[in-house]
Amino acid sequence: MIVRLWTALTLALLVNVSAQAQQAAPSRLDEIVNRGTLRVGMTGDYKPFTHLDKTTQQFSGFDVDMAQALGKALGVKVEFVPTAWPKLMKDFEADQFDIAMGGVSVTLDRQKKGFFSTPIMREGKTPIARCSDVGKYQTLPDIDKMGTRIIVNPGGTNERFARANIRDAEITVFADNTVIFDEIAKGNADLMMTDASETRYQQKQHAGVLCAVHPEKPFDFSEKAYWLQRDMALKAFVDQWLHISMEDGSYKKIYAAWFD
Repeated sequence: MIVRLWTALTLALLVNVSAQAQQAAPSRLDEIVNRGTLRVGMTGDYKPFTHLDKTTQQFSGFDVDMAQALGKALGVKVEFVPTAWPKLMKDFEADQFDIAMGGVSVTLDRQKKGFFSTPIMREGKTPIARCSDVGKYQTLPDIDKMGTRIIVNPGGTNERFARANIRDAEITVFADNTVIFDEIAKGNADLMMTDASETRYQQKQHAGVLCAVHPEKPFDFSEKAYWLQRDMALKAFVDQWLHISMEDGSYKKIYAAWFD
């Protein structure tokens, strides 16, 4: 009887201490609300998700609109923090922003450092090439041949995918992701393998010149989501906001403005 009583008292004490510790440590969500600002990391070089106008220093794009909607739901202002794919991880670890948005793909390396929201899009890597060459680049073996010139932007999942799957074709790293597709159109490269959503968008921007290669059947599987600093309260809020947005039509409205 005494042992049982002692065990019960010990458990009660531990639960009380744990509860006090949780109350004493404010969540990232609390910090954002108290600060009055949501810091959003963005590369600004991935249309239609995010684009930074270097003249006005203003961001625009699908995830820019989504970030503003999230800020409104939180009741705070949105501060966009410029970053770049090669240093996205470093900036995230340095706590330069609360959340990374702008076409961020879910990866296990990123998952080690933070949380991902509910996925907002399912897709994968697929080629985009000059329309006259679409038949030449249907499969990875078709692409991975001597003489094929593949172009990639540095530091992200596109470069990683190319280097993991290409042995014989030439891979060129092109620093400016905002004009990288023009290099294919001009004949300076043959193709780029990127997310299916981007190939569809760039196909529209280069109508009759560049064509997405089977974007409905990409080479691999990937998802896009929002990359959050490791805080369960913040993740729960963002997931619930996304759920409501997808159910009440607000997500669909923003999506249609940029992708349809």
